[in-house]
Amino acid sequence: MGHRLSRIATRTGDDGTTGLGDGRRVAKDCARVNALGEVDELNSVIGVLLAEPLPTEVAAWLAEVQHDLFDLGSELAVPGYAALTEAHVAGLDERLAAMNAALPMLKEFILPGGCRQAALAHQARSVCRRAERAVVALARDEAVGEASRQYLNRLSDALFVLARVLNRAEGRDDVLWRPHRRETLAGE
Repeated sequence: MGHRLSRIATRTGDDGTTGLGDGRRVAKDCARVNALGEVDELNSVIGVLLAEPLPTEVAAWLAEVQHDLFDLGSELAVPGYAALTEAHVAGLDERLAAMNAALPMLKEFILPGGCRQAALAHQARSVCRRAERAVVALARDEAVGEASRQYLNRLSDALFVLARVLNRAEGRDDVLWRPHRRETLAGE
């Protein structure tokens, strides 16, 4: 950042446009700004999760994820700029494998829930999927780095597994989906 923002309310967006990092002004509801907003919301949801008591290594990892997401935001704000790389994706793959190794095999679908931290990780996962959809939609019309799309895809998987890890750390079971529960209740 070449200069500090001394004034947040500039009023330049009152006409429904916003400035990109390359100086262009675009509509606030264009695909690029939508994707940027979804990534920003994801970062905020992860910030809420970080406000909860978490294992130290989880908190450190999520703080790094927040920085990666801010980097992704800069990539989206400056068309043609690439911030995330294959190394970012590989790092998520490694984290995902390490977290998964300590968990029992999942044989059923699970519902978001369990302990508060796990529920927030599930919320972050669903917001991540929305951010991924927005970036994919943008990529249909404009250049978006492949690593950025892959990063969001892996991150949503990692947040799902993190929810399971957090439940286990709190001594809670995953909340299993019971698909035929009404039939079972009716038969009793």
